[in-house]
Amino acid sequence: MSMKIRERKAIPVRKRAVLLVAGTALVAAYAVALPTASAGQATTTASAAPTPFKEVWRTDFDGAAGSRPSADDWITDTGTGYPGGPANWGTGERETYTDRPENLQLDGAGHLRISALKDGATWTSGRIESRRTDFAAPAGGKLRIEASIRMPDLSGDAALGYWPAFWTLGDAYRGNYRNWPGIGEFDVMENVNGIDKVWGTLHCGVSPGGPCNETQGKGSSRACPGTACQAGFHTYALELDRTDSAAESLNWYVDGQRYHTVKSSETDADTWARATHHGHFLLLNLAMGGGFPDGVAGRATPTDATRPGGSLLVDHVAVSVAPPARNRAARQGAAS
Repeated sequence: MSMKIRERKAIPVRKRAVLLVAGTALVAAYAVALPTASAGQATTTASAAPTPFKEVWRTDFDGAAGSRPSADDWITDTGTGYPGGPANWGTGERETYTDRPENLQLDGAGHLRISALKDGATWTSGRIESRRTDFAAPAGGKLRIEASIRMPDLSGDAALGYWPAFWTLGDAYRGNYRNWPGIGEFDVMENVNGIDKVWGTLHCGVSPGGPCNETQGKGSSRACPGTACQAGFHTYALELDRTDSAAESLNWYVDGQRYHTVKSSETDADTWARATHHGHFLLLNLAMGGGFPDGVAGRATPTDATRPGGSLLVDHVAVSVAPPARNRAARQGAAS
């Protein structure tokens, strides 16, 4: 969920990556620019091919209404930044995260509910991150991260500033908070201002500039298939494919339809490995305002017209791994 700086001429896009620039002045200075499609990105929508994935971790958010997500699985972030990390989470967002049930709770119907509220001039919301930091694709295998999500059901002026996201950070970020974007960030799903679009982005290398064109990143977007992103649940997924060490890739999907690809050949080998060849942890949050929604709206958000009470609903989060082909073949041979 990094800050993207966009030219006013283009639809601004910002990614959620945590800006790890030592000077906080950069946070205020950036303009968001919509990520351009990478050279390796397909220009037509393709369906995900069946893959022998095995689910290794899952959260279904079952529990009593008003209770919190399992503390065994999730850390609840509070405040306006990590201790010693960039202010406003490095993105310029304007809310304060709390652990209050009004902002973060299970709804009793199998969903996580994150709600953005306003008390006077202060916005509050919720953010959680997985305790596990070891979600990784094995050499020769694949990693799949997915969540079924319904975005806040708001649009137009009432949605200005809303910024829901499902994303990851490289394991080395936890406890450091100043090594972004080199440790890698995968934005599985981002959305701003109630627009019927999902954005997916890779952040890597150095900032500003570098092989991932930071702080913009390598990203793309599309409308949700069937119903609007805000009108129902959609499944957002990312797959890291390491089956061919000479041609690895990251692939983004919505409801099984691939809409974005970044290939390892688009960066140098060291940058790619530093971003992808290690564990990541997961994050879910609902930010208010910041570089991305401001850049898209062309003005500061949220505004007086922004309606409090919008909620991000999450049905489940799952992580699956496909082992290297030689391991699959060995298991199949042993079973025959």
